[in-house]
Amino acid sequence: MAHISSGNGFKFDRPASPGVVRPKGIVGKEEALLMELEALDKIKREKRHTLPATAPSGNPLPNPSAQTSTSRQEKDLIVFSESETQQKELKDKFEDIDLEKLTKEELEKLLLDDSFGVNKMTRPSSLLGCNLSASYPGGHAFSPSSFHWTPTPTHAQTPMFPSAPFPKPPCSFQNGFSLALSPFISLPAQPTPFLSFTPIQPPAALVYPQPAVTPEMAKLFDKIASTSEYLKNGRSSSMETESGSVKSLEPMPQPSEPPNISRFEWLDLDPLNKHKEVEVEEKPTVSSGPFLEESGTAKDPWDAVLLDEPEVVDNGSPSAQVKSKVTLATQPRRASTGAAVTRSQSLNIPATSTDHSPGKQVNKGSTNVLSKYSILEKKEGQNLEVVAFCEDISKLRSKFPHDVLATNPGYVLSPVITQRDAGGDNGGSVKVSIEISDSQQPVTFTCDVSSPVDLLIMQALCWVHDDLNQVDISSYVLKVCGQEEVLQNKHSLGSHEYVQNCRKWETEIKLQLFFLSTMRRDLARTAEDDISPIVLEKYLGLVERPFKESVTREVLAEHLEGYYKQVNLCLQNESTQYKTVDSVVQSVKNLCCALDEVETPAISDAIKKLKRSVNLPRTRSPEAGAMSSASTGSANGYAIPVEESLVGLTDAVYELAKLCLRSFCPTTPGCTMEEHLEDRRDSKEASGTTEHLQFTLFAVHGIPATWVSSFEKYYLMCALTHNNRNLFKPVQSKKVGTYKSFFYHIKWDESINFPISVALLPLEAMLSLSLYGVLNQNANNSPDSNKQRKGPELLGKVSMPLFDFRRVLSRGSKLLSLWTSQVLQPGAAGKGKNPSERIILQVDFPSPAVDVLYVGPQENGCPDPQSLDPLDPGDRSEIEKLCAQASAFGLSRADKQLLWDQRYYCRDYQYSLPKILASAPSWDWGSMGEIHSLLHHWPPLSPVSALELLDSKFADTEVRKVAVGWIESSSDDELADYLPQLVQAVKFECHLNNALVIFLLSRALGNVNIAHYLYWLLRDAVQDPAFGQRYDRVLGALLCLCGTGLRAELEKQTRLVQLLGALAEKVRQASSSTRQVVLLEGLERVQSFFQKNSCRLPITPSLVAKELNVKVSHRVLDTLVFEVFPNSLSVLTVIQVGEDLRQDMLALQMIRIMDRIWLQEGLDLRIVNFKCISTGKDKGMVDLVPSSETLRKIQVEYGVTGSFKDKPLAEWLRKYNPAEDEYEKASENFIYTCAGCCVATYILGICDRHNDNIMLRSTGHMFHIDFGKFLGHAQMIGSFKRDRAPFVLTSDMAYVINGGERPTSRFQLFVDLCSQAYNLIRKHSNLFLNLLSLMTQSGLPELTEVQDLKYVYDALQPQTTDAEATIFFTRLIESSLGSVATKFNFFIHNLAQLRFSGLPSNDEPILSFAPRTYTMKQDGRIRDASVFSFQKRYNPDKHYTYVIRILREGQNEPQFVFRTFDEFQELHNKLTILFPLWKLPGYMIVFLKVELSSYMHNLMRSSTEVTQCDLIYTFFHPIARDDKTEGVEGLSKTPDMPPVSPTIGRVEGEVKLSVSYRNSTLFIMVMHIKDLTPTKPPNLVYSGYSKETLKQRELQLSVLSVESLRENCYLGGITLSLKDFDLSRETVKWYKLTTVPYF
Repeated sequence: MAHISSGNGFKFDRPASPGVVRPKGIVGKEEALLMELEALDKIKREKRHTLPATAPSGNPLPNPSAQTSTSRQEKDLIVFSESETQQKELKDKFEDIDLEKLTKEELEKLLLDDSFGVNKMTRPSSLLGCNLSASYPGGHAFSPSSFHWTPTPTHAQTPMFPSAPFPKPPCSFQNGFSLALSPFISLPAQPTPFLSFTPIQPPAALVYPQPAVTPEMAKLFDKIASTSEYLKNGRSSSMETESGSVKSLEPMPQPSEPPNISRFEWLDLDPLNKHKEVEVEEKPTVSSGPFLEESGTAKDPWDAVLLDEPEVVDNGSPSAQVKSKVTLATQPRRASTGAAVTRSQSLNIPATSTDHSPGKQVNKGSTNVLSKYSILEKKEGQNLEVVAFCEDISKLRSKFPHDVLATNPGYVLSPVITQRDAGGDNGGSVKVSIEISDSQQPVTFTCDVSSPVDLLIMQALCWVHDDLNQVDISSYVLKVCGQEEVLQNKHSLGSHEYVQNCRKWETEIKLQLFFLSTMRRDLARTAEDDISPIVLEKYLGLVERPFKESVTREVLAEHLEGYYKQVNLCLQNESTQYKTVDSVVQSVKNLCCALDEVETPAISDAIKKLKRSVNLPRTRSPEAGAMSSASTGSANGYAIPVEESLVGLTDAVYELAKLCLRSFCPTTPGCTMEEHLEDRRDSKEASGTTEHLQFTLFAVHGIPATWVSSFEKYYLMCALTHNNRNLFKPVQSKKVGTYKSFFYHIKWDESINFPISVALLPLEAMLSLSLYGVLNQNANNSPDSNKQRKGPELLGKVSMPLFDFRRVLSRGSKLLSLWTSQVLQPGAAGKGKNPSERIILQVDFPSPAVDVLYVGPQENGCPDPQSLDPLDPGDRSEIEKLCAQASAFGLSRADKQLLWDQRYYCRDYQYSLPKILASAPSWDWGSMGEIHSLLHHWPPLSPVSALELLDSKFADTEVRKVAVGWIESSSDDELADYLPQLVQAVKFECHLNNALVIFLLSRALGNVNIAHYLYWLLRDAVQDPAFGQRYDRVLGALLCLCGTGLRAELEKQTRLVQLLGALAEKVRQASSSTRQVVLLEGLERVQSFFQKNSCRLPITPSLVAKELNVKVSHRVLDTLVFEVFPNSLSVLTVIQVGEDLRQDMLALQMIRIMDRIWLQEGLDLRIVNFKCISTGKDKGMVDLVPSSETLRKIQVEYGVTGSFKDKPLAEWLRKYNPAEDEYEKASENFIYTCAGCCVATYILGICDRHNDNIMLRSTGHMFHIDFGKFLGHAQMIGSFKRDRAPFVLTSDMAYVINGGERPTSRFQLFVDLCSQAYNLIRKHSNLFLNLLSLMTQSGLPELTEVQDLKYVYDALQPQTTDAEATIFFTRLIESSLGSVATKFNFFIHNLAQLRFSGLPSNDEPILSFAPRTYTMKQDGRIRDASVFSFQKRYNPDKHYTYVIRILREGQNEPQFVFRTFDEFQELHNKLTILFPLWKLPGYMIVFLKVELSSYMHNLMRSSTEVTQCDLIYTFFHPIARDDKTEGVEGLSKTPDMPPVSPTIGRVEGEVKLSVSYRNSTLFIMVMHIKDLTPTKPPNLVYSGYSKETLKQRELQLSVLSVESLRENCYLGGITLSLKDFDLSRETVKWYKLTTVPYF
């Protein structure tokens, strides 16, 4: 706080209002003259023979000259004596001027004319007595007489300003005067490079007469003061002094003034504050003496002229403005009253709009702090591209007013599939049930599926209205029961996806009739939404970003506040500056750290200068002396180095802040482009320049610490690209190491030149920079000196357009965020730094005086097709062949040349435009006229064909804009099919504001479905490390546009997903024993969420869930599955974590599009389409198809070798479809869906097709899940490829297709369906290649390059005929069906799942024959269980059923249950999963009652955890078949007799056995049976037995006859003691059958 203290202790107040000028006349003219005369007399007495000089002081008045100062130094005009002749000549010239007629321009020209005087620094003789500077104290002026004083120099003097034509004495000031040394500062004794002076003798008293100023002279002063040259140069006409001065970071000197004791100008740290006035503040105190008033009134006529001038705003260099407002402390001086004047050293940042007092407490983060730093709000700190984007978004919203129902329905429309053949085999009629509010019972009727929805509404209204002429049909809608989804009135009933699914699953079509005004429209936009400001960051709080969020303007304001305080502390006490300077440096370091560790060269240099300046004394160099009266940081002619260094540091800090704000920070709300139009610079066309492209690679900031130790050198590869192709050979930078200043960084400071003219560059030319690191071989301290040296590692990439969104060539410094990925960093490069932190590359472009503007060439004329000469038949045939190709994928160079040469003839082939444009030889400036002309004269493409023009190989803005215009003709439902590709195509755009983004947002405004899916796609795309910031802004625009209702719904969905995702992650990481407890604890938060909200599910916006029942379904590796049950419908949804679902999304999208194509062509393959959506990194939601099971679970019901059997699938379908017609329908569904699956999985190269990734519905529909491997990337086991067949088609599938083991005509139907489906997809090969090509940069690990697309191209066989393709696919069917590898793959997977998969949860059946899980608490404790008897059954085949007698506590009567041997085997297999083998009894291999009884006896006497487990109680729980007690009461009590042998009393025959033991498994092979006619000899396997256990056992083998219609007959047997065998080797021997007891 500046204050005035008098010698008697009084302090004088002064208003602290900035910019308030006291009225003229408060201090009388005579009083002011006397006061100034007294002061000058005092100086005259003390300094004899010297020119008086002005002392530095701040000027708080709104001085236009001071505020308009740019980079030029402001100095007082210099007075020298002149001869009388010269004075007379100048006087004559002056008197010839007619002031009344002279314009400002003429006066300015006259003043700048060399002939006007000796030089520009000379003034007319009549003005020599007046100081023309506004900084002159006024009141008195210099005498025209000359004063000479010559100090004794210690060395030869050189003129400081050699351009000055007048003689200049060697002294510190320009006017020849040097102040006396301050008594408070002592200079060091050592020699210095500055001037030394002889002692100054006390001067004699001098009298300064006041010159006379005539009214004409005052008018001239006023004219001069208003000229632009005077304002521009800050009252100094010298142009030579600037070129002669030394460039430095120190502040520019200011005009000097006398010591105005009541004014104090603070150092302005805000270079962007151009409209504010310098603030004057005072500390109010009590005073009892007379006041010493200093007014802002001019003290001489020249100052009066200046003070009357209006304020002029300077738009020049911010750096100069910082320096132009710097005024620091001077030594205490005496005023005319004798009062001592003291000034404290301080630093202040003036407020922009409100007064700010440094003494007031600052509220951190508030708008007050933010408003202090206008740099944080002004245009120089804004990203103009984002500002323009926000304005265009606001204009877009105005085209969709909230009160138009067609574009703002507020509810979800049911998707439709156009051109669907509604006939089919089942006929075109369906049964519809419609609920009407006026009717208690629903209206049910049958209608044709081709009937429009309007007709259904009319039929329903007939039940409640007598006269339909009085009813407006269009005011009613049909809503799907149980869902918030409305049918589209103008479409047919059968075209809706909901109706198609009802027909597929044979469920009833239930609808509700609503009046439009009563329909729930909670997602509609409101009037408030139409006028809300567009703030992109406002609604992105729940969005997860790949990088840490950029520093906000509020946080940056706090850092600047901290810096400001440290600078003030440093300036307050010179004696402790060596300490406080460190605090200033630390505050700058903190600021740089907050700005992603960016440290510009200006900051580094300023810090070095500041540290050096602490030990430097105050100097009186010629340079400092010449400017001491005006420069900052000077006192009595001495420059203070610390203060000068702080000025330069402040300038550097603010330049860095502006750079980071423009690069990464969101824009300030309310900022418009109109504010920037006035700053538009002059420009020249790029096509007229001859310069080559050049820029400077400065440094990479914020590198990980591990890079320092892992890499010894770094270099950048600089590529200039367009259309994904290099325009010139890439340029490599020099290899450098790391540097450490504040932080580690890689510094090149190297100029890169591309030998290509800027005039030839296309508008969308991109500069791609790739950072490579050369590994440090000593990093791992490996002693192996012969270790092979690894090549450089790619550490990061970044690309930027050379022309900005205004088509101006890049200029100035750019900060680019390098993106890195785990794929790029397999080694040390990816370990050291959190991937969420930015790595910044600084690139400096030249800053020319005028902008280089791209202006496209004029389009060439396009010839009329009728005027073209006839084409050669050979060329026409070749062109027709090339245009018919699926894509430009296989075109050779010669093919492209032919297409381009004959491009005008290709217009007959409408869809060949992408191939023509891809064949263009050049896309430079000169070629664009021809390309755009061809584009604009081409017939419109279909939306599907236009998708190819959005690929990365077409970067031209006009081409992409035209393509978007063609895509606009597609419906919303068609657009939804290709929405993922369109979102990915945004990254191929050159700038944020483009036609594609505007198109997507416009469709989202009019359709809730589009807005919903676009939101989740953009949320996922935000994770992209290279384009995340762009997607972040598009997502922000979407949330601003969608309205309050939909935005609130999306926020609820996001919170639900985050809640379930966090719970799933906790359950996934929990141990198996605590998983259920963790789940129950987490479910409390889920239930709490639904107590407050009802929420639509992200996967289905029409499904509103009011409560969720969540359970752990199963765990496979790192994937946890939740099943979610909405109350309204029995719809199952899966929350999946630990797995990237984006590839599944793509595969399911391709299958869904294939199904659409088949349906539009009249082929219904009854494909099961289920939805999948990624909701974040490694998590998402998947629809669960009800009543379905994996093939593995079906096959293992028949043992671990069930995959080798032919009947499991057929028998499973028959179990759920017992009636013959039901089974036939299920078999038919299986044939159609199997054909579709074979074609789809082959074309997409779906791999990892084990039997857990294929599912079968009870209705016979087969479908595939888990698409983690596709496009031919097969699962490998070592060098063994698991997927060796073209697709999965096994013998058990063929069994269902044929209806048995023998081939039938149904298999030919299957082949025909496959061939037809394959050829239909081949017709649309271009579509699938385009869709996959657009996804190559989506980050999918298996879709990254052209080779991945080549797999699909080869699979589609686009160059073959339909007949050839049919033969080709038929051979694929034969190859797949004959492959043993598929069954073996299934078998291996079965074995793996037996060991590694866990049991299902409590609510899921853990035994295939039990409907659910039961516990001891539910059924009661089992006291005993034993095999009571057995029965023989013949349905469906002959088998034995064992009767189990169960006794429970509290029950007197036993229970009887019936179990087969296979069910006992399933029980034992699952017990081995839960418990180790030593806790279980040894298991029998043959189904003998005695052995089974022994197993049961031992099992029920095992440990408590085994006997009381849920698996045991579920096994013994009665099921439906156990209610039939037939045979239990009539069982014979006599011992069971063995079967009778055909030859009673005679046993004959021999058996050959092979007995071996390996890997804890006993193998017994029945090789041959002599003298009998055996069936296929069985092989017996006993697993999990040690040798010691086996030696205690006996092996009994019985041979029986197999009879299909009567009892089996006992033929004989053998009993072998295993202790007699050498189990270390195989034993092969013949054994004679004997009569042994048969059990």
